[in-house]
Amino acid sequence: MKRIPLRLFALVVALVLTAPVLATEIEGVRLWRAPDHTRLVFDLSEPAEHKLFTLAEPHRVVIDISDAQLAAALAGLELENTPIAAVRHARQNQRDLRVVLDLKQQTNPRSFALRRHGDLPDRLVIDLHDKVVQEEKTLLQVSRERDVVIAIDAGHGGEDPGALGPGGLREKDVVLAISRQLHKAIDARPGFKAKLVRTGDYYIPLRDRVNKGRQLRADLFVSIHADAFTRKDARGAGVYAVSSRGATSETARFLAQRENESDLIGGAGSLNLGDKDDTLAGVLLDLSMTATMNASLDIGASVLQQLGGVTHLHKKRVEQANFAVLRSPDVPSILVETGFITNPQEARRLRDPSFQRRLAQKLSDGIVAHFTTRPPAGSWLAANQDRLDRRHTIARGDTLSGIAARYNVSVASLKKLNGIDSAVIRVGQTLSIPSS
Repeated sequence: MKRIPLRLFALVVALVLTAPVLATEIEGVRLWRAPDHTRLVFDLSEPAEHKLFTLAEPHRVVIDISDAQLAAALAGLELENTPIAAVRHARQNQRDLRVVLDLKQQTNPRSFALRRHGDLPDRLVIDLHDKVVQEEKTLLQVSRERDVVIAIDAGHGGEDPGALGPGGLREKDVVLAISRQLHKAIDARPGFKAKLVRTGDYYIPLRDRVNKGRQLRADLFVSIHADAFTRKDARGAGVYAVSSRGATSETARFLAQRENESDLIGGAGSLNLGDKDDTLAGVLLDLSMTATMNASLDIGASVLQQLGGVTHLHKKRVEQANFAVLRSPDVPSILVETGFITNPQEARRLRDPSFQRRLAQKLSDGIVAHFTTRPPAGSWLAANQDRLDRRHTIARGDTLSGIAARYNVSVASLKKLNGIDSAVIRVGQTLSIPSS
């Protein structure tokens, strides 16, 4: 056996002992594209310090990560439709990792770290916000017969998959598919216009979802989710409105806590609405919130009634919980749990495109029924209320007196128009609603 010279052995040992020990590995790199920004996420084996700066001519974003090495491939990133032309990396100061983003155009970069949460590792998030060219816009006078605007918010997205079901079924995918079907169903109704808050697989902070609904001047903000619970036999759809006093049941409290954690997962920080110290502002906000909450409960009841015709209901009434996305002071808002994704039977239905369409149609029917009977001032519905063919499909639990009260008509006129000579009605029967 050939011996290694002592001097060479000593040199090897010295090199090993003096080589830098890199504490952090970049275990994965992912890219998400949103309408107004691009998100680059580095999965870290443990937390790491970083610095970010920009360079011009050409435009670049440089990220230096301390005591780190790259253990993931960058070549597979989909850069099409993003402002990133190429991603390069190199060793910096023998210990740090430098990542350079070559840009096609200038962006506004922002970076922040996210600590380990659930199954998600420590992460470094780089958001490249698109530069918006400011244009002079003339405000057009709002039409005297405007559409009723429905803002549809598909929960979760991007870094936040939401609840997980059998076979890798992800809540964020299911609710986006249902939201798209709901968008089509509502847009097909005269006098209505639907707007998707999230149009693809990317994350939107809870605060921004609420603000988007207000920016759209929505008449209703509806957030679509798929439930999860510790017991696999839990089942049924549910509708929630915000509660000023907190949750009204243990399930509602559990769900509100889980959904509100999305900001921790997505990295937006906490939502704080307690910034109104002025007494008068507080009173006005309270009045506005009360009116908005009452409208939300009415809309929720209409939606829940329709949902009962296509799926099992977890609760027969609209529940109230402190969901962050429902805290708009001036936009009626509801959160619809379309079913329990953790229930194997319901998971199969939720992933079925045919069921998604039927569910979305019932959601649309409930929303349309409410606004048809209570059209907002200045809307096309209000201007054409007398000409609208109002109909109501009877669901379980309906009564003639309840239907009459809902549409603000008398029981006698309802019975007369539909040729009813008794108090007996049947589920699935469609009634014509007389003009009030």
